[in-house]
Amino acid sequence: MNTVVFRKNALASHNGIQFISYYDADGFVILGKRQLSDSNWVFTRTRFKGQVADAHRSISIALDGEGYLHMAWDHHGNRLRYSRSRTPYNTDMDDETAMTGKNEQSVTYPEFYRLPDGRLLFFYRDGASGRGNLIINKYDPGNRTWSRLQDNLIDGEGRRNAYWQACVDIRGTIHVSWVWRESPDVASNHDLCYAVSNDGGVTWEKSTGEKYTTPVTQATAEIICPVPQQAELINQTSMFADGKGSVFIASYWKGKGNIPQYHLVYRIQGKWKTNDLAFRTTGFSLSGMGTKKIPVARPQVIAWIKDGRTWVSIIFRDQERGDRVSLATVKIKKKLKWRITDLTEDSLGNWEPLFDTDLWKKEQLLHLFVQPVIQADAEGVVTTAPTMVKVLQCIF
Repeated sequence: MNTVVFRKNALASHNGIQFISYYDADGFVILGKRQLSDSNWVFTRTRFKGQVADAHRSISIALDGEGYLHMAWDHHGNRLRYSRSRTPYNTDMDDETAMTGKNEQSVTYPEFYRLPDGRLLFFYRDGASGRGNLIINKYDPGNRTWSRLQDNLIDGEGRRNAYWQACVDIRGTIHVSWVWRESPDVASNHDLCYAVSNDGGVTWEKSTGEKYTTPVTQATAEIICPVPQQAELINQTSMFADGKGSVFIASYWKGKGNIPQYHLVYRIQGKWKTNDLAFRTTGFSLSGMGTKKIPVARPQVIAWIKDGRTWVSIIFRDQERGDRVSLATVKIKKKLKWRITDLTEDSLGNWEPLFDTDLWKKEQLLHLFVQPVIQADAEGVVTTAPTMVKVLQCIF
């Protein structure tokens, strides 16, 4: 649960100060702080705990424009658990509190995103798997209050829900992509969809510029990559948008050899394209409910521009490669030629990649949260010794 891919964020930084969060062996939330120029961390064991037998109940943190630390933790269809630091750039957290007080009794997948002006967005699912809606709150550092931005951006209509990820690019444009799930069975995931907002999340449109009427439903969603059910399509896509506004989405589903393969879905010069990395050789099934023990990690994707050309890296973990931290990198051109590099030597078990999103976006410094972990299938519990949490700093 310390390394599930939907943590936004495990690492967060602002004005040269970086924070980290994780659960310790007793289930307490640990917060750490350091100067980015210093390798020495100062840790605080908070009074907050989570139900660490459930891998959904991760911790997400963010820093607003004034440097206040915000944290949400321990969610899987239960009440909102949220706290803010008492002072800027500090780990002394205030008591738990509500945000808006509305639709805060069945919260899952809390995620923070910082806008360029210092405001925060808070995304979460209201409801349950197969019948949930996407809600967005907005935090104003000026008056230090939360307000509702979207009561229901993506509506499952009581029959399905969207498993989404989002990113805010350097210009403040908000991008959201998602797959639909028809039931709690992971195998019912299908179709990759997209929406974008150019006004801070107030109005939304398709990549074509066509305006959405919210909430977006299955009938009105823009499908940018059709994927059928039973294709081993994983939920929670990963996405990034570069300084030119080009969008890159990474996920996996059945590809070459009818085997689950990593795919890059990207939009350049007004057109959506899909590329199958096609290097995997072993199959697996996602059928079933709960958190799955899967031989590959859900990926993260980053992009950057060098000498006028766009480069993309997909960060992943694959049992075929010894469960290491691996990086697949490509220069975007007519024919993609991927280069795969392993960044670590030892196995990380069922680790999924997490990185400091704001640090990469602003300075193109890749800091990865790394911890060897074990995931039992369908919320099972494995007795194991505590493992070390590390930050892997990658130089490009």
